Amino acid sequence: MTKKQIIEIARQLRKQQTVSERKLWEILRGRKFLGLKFLRQHPIIYICNDKLHFFIADFYCAEKQIVLELDGKVHDSQKDRDQMKDYIIKSMGLKVLRIKNEELLDIGLVLERIKNFIESV
Repeated sequence: MTKKQIIEIARQLRKQQTVSERKLWEILRGRKFLGLKFLRQHPIIYICNDKLHFFIADFYCAEKQIVLELDGKVHDSQKDRDQMKDYIIKSMGLKVLRIKNEELLDIGLVLERIKNFIESV
């Protein structure tokens, strides 16, 4: 897969965002949250065994080198995959915060959690 193809996948995901992603994006976009620039559905590309690999981060902030991942029900059955993804993220010098979709029912609490996470890195 080429970088151009990976970028196209990210573009398609932006067009198909979930309700939870849309809800959090409305708060994060345009530097509205803590003055930080967040990108959504941002490709994280890395090379392993001379092959190009990637995953798409739900939200990414280059200024703070953090990834925010929203976890829906599908993540209950892919814990090993998520752990590997987190390991790769951390090995790249990034920090990751996972948020369950149902946590967004109390958006104030989620925002406080994100703020505390950012301040701790």
